[in-house]
Amino acid sequence: MHTSSAAERKALWQIHACVLLWGFTAILGKLIALPALALVIWRVGIVAASLAVVPRVWRELRALGARNVALFAAVSCVIAVHWLAFFAAIKIANASVAVACLALSSIFAAIVEPPLTGRRHQVDELLLGVLALPGAWLLVGGVPDAMQIGVLIGTAAAFLTALFAALNKRYVTRGDPAAITFVQMASGGLFLALLGSLTLGVEATLQQPSLTDLGWLLLLALLCTLLPFLLFLRALRHITAFTTQLALNLEPVYAIVIAALLFREYAELTPRFYLGVALILAVVFAQPYLQRRLRNTPLDSMPR
Repeated sequence: MHTSSAAERKALWQIHACVLLWGFTAILGKLIALPALALVIWRVGIVAASLAVVPRVWRELRALGARNVALFAAVSCVIAVHWLAFFAAIKIANASVAVACLALSSIFAAIVEPPLTGRRHQVDELLLGVLALPGAWLLVGGVPDAMQIGVLIGTAAAFLTALFAALNKRYVTRGDPAAITFVQMASGGLFLALLGSLTLGVEATLQQPSLTDLGWLLLLALLCTLLPFLLFLRALRHITAFTTQLALNLEPVYAIVIAALLFREYAELTPRFYLGVALILAVVFAQPYLQRRLRNTPLDSMPR
């Protein structure tokens, strides 16, 4: 019991480290001038290339087996489209709107995770997802009409990240996190490159970054993608995807504060938007206490 609780607490700290790093993702996405498709392809390409030079990755890749490699490659298509939708929402709306939409992932996770991971739906998870709905309603109402398409695309990104987390939760114990990350980054990049080349052409899909964009891309790929992605996969071994998604609701807070300081995005949004984000944040902090009451478990045994 003590070992499990300690592992859960460590996993939750890892998730919060991911959240902090991912909070800068939207900021870098706004700074990079590349269109969303080229941005994502370069991002995952840099991560995959970085992992490809690590001998351990190739050893673990062989141990993973062809069947599991194919499985994680298929799952990578989900996260690849998520990233594409996320950065498209940034370009269409702004960084604050895109990351705020991701808070809706907790609602989607409560629905999609149980059947995909072989467990029952929990009343408390569904309730917490419902409690986040008023915040989501206020958030959408606080966005100008010109940004509504960005909200829809951001919501699609939220669903995809919940689906990806649930799928990874089901299969993550089958291999080493670094090897899984390499497969998913390389496969996701190839999937988007192929899809873009067939629809937009090779030149538009593989648009070359400027030197400034390349610098931002390196930060995005290594510090805000590779490091948190590895931590994320390790943490999923010990906590549910739903708990993960609730913690990830803190990402909009970090990103919105940074965006307000750097880009003055608060001038584009209304107080209703920020009230919605605050309500969603309140659900995050209420999670362990509601779970304790509804499941009648000691607070100390809950992830923190």
